[in-house]
Amino acid sequence: MTTRLTTLPNGLRIVTEHMPGLASAAIGIWLTTGGRHERIDQNGIAHFLEHMAFKGTKRRTAAQIAEEIEDVGGYINAYTSREMTAYYARVLEADVPLALDVISDIVLNPVFDSKEIETERHVILQEIGQALDTPDDIIFDWLQEAAFPDQALGRTILGPAERVAGFGRADLTSFVAEHYGPNQMILSAAGAVDHDAIVREAETVFGAHRRVERGKMQPARWRGGERREEKKLEQVHFAMGFEAPGVRDTDFYTAQVYATALGGGMSSRLFQKLREDRGLCYSVYAQAGAYEDAGMITVYAGTSAEEIAELSNLTMDELKRAAEDMSEAEVARARAQMKAGLLIGLESPSSRAERMARHLSLWGRVPSVEETTGEIEAVNLAGVRAFAERLATGATTALALYGPVDRAPALGVLRERLAA
Repeated sequence: MTTRLTTLPNGLRIVTEHMPGLASAAIGIWLTTGGRHERIDQNGIAHFLEHMAFKGTKRRTAAQIAEEIEDVGGYINAYTSREMTAYYARVLEADVPLALDVISDIVLNPVFDSKEIETERHVILQEIGQALDTPDDIIFDWLQEAAFPDQALGRTILGPAERVAGFGRADLTSFVAEHYGPNQMILSAAGAVDHDAIVREAETVFGAHRRVERGKMQPARWRGGERREEKKLEQVHFAMGFEAPGVRDTDFYTAQVYATALGGGMSSRLFQKLREDRGLCYSVYAQAGAYEDAGMITVYAGTSAEEIAELSNLTMDELKRAAEDMSEAEVARARAQMKAGLLIGLESPSSRAERMARHLSLWGRVPSVEETTGEIEAVNLAGVRAFAERLATGATTALALYGPVDRAPALGVLRERLAA
């Protein structure tokens, strides 16, 4: 399988990967714009725009957008993250031109009908309400806010209800004008695709659109802190975050291997100690998330009010112990999990299209799968232990707690236990 890249004069990047033997393809437009590109008065508007893209264009009604893709057995969707917004479809090979036509139409030609704005505003307010009623979702927004306070990276992607309630057509069109230029877009496709045919179609659809230059993204500033929300729930939801490498950092894969060994599966340290040995929780895990210039190791667990103190303390003990006796077998297992997860995921053309877009946005190129697996394989025990030591002794830390939290130790107490 070969990745091909073409850049139009206006900056639109078109990247494809033909996957032999497939009868279907994934195709989409990834914009290098997300929640962290919003000003505070715009918080939530990137996500609002994602919703409005499906509510009608100059050529199609909302119903027609859905029907044209589903009439051929495909599906169309979108998402907003803190650094990207994506509009994508999965269709059979013969319907790739149709999918590209529909996706480009909803990105380039939304009408922002006033009635549809009000309808979708209500839908998003319901989504915000649902998030607030889902403890193991909302706690990660609160953790993000505690880690990156008073900056775009720390704000929720959905935006606060009071802000969403005030967005109007002018706000939407203004954000599009600033952030939806062709030089901020990546057209990515994988599966049963013809690169040259997609480029020809893209030249027709996007060629006349001009570049849009925007201001620089606000750099991330890890500060840390604590947020506690008392509520009568069955469990205390515990989320702790540690400053970690960004995607561009040389320790990025070391952090990923460390998090996997710590809490990435049933064989991980946290799962074995907190759930299997002590029975303190049903759900516990660790993961490493990363942005362009910052990252976070997150530990999450849910437990009873009576056991939150023990769970918190044992978690700190396991983090400290990882720096002392993490084994070669654990590191090897974590590397194997990561490589297998990558390779299994890339059997999907949707995953391949997304991977290409993300790497292209970061590096200006798409590393081969062999290069990525080589980076994972290069992580060794000494590097993981050294990373674990730095995290335990000096990493800036954030804590979010939700539920009956009065017995949960304070962040300062947990930090002292970890560094002791």
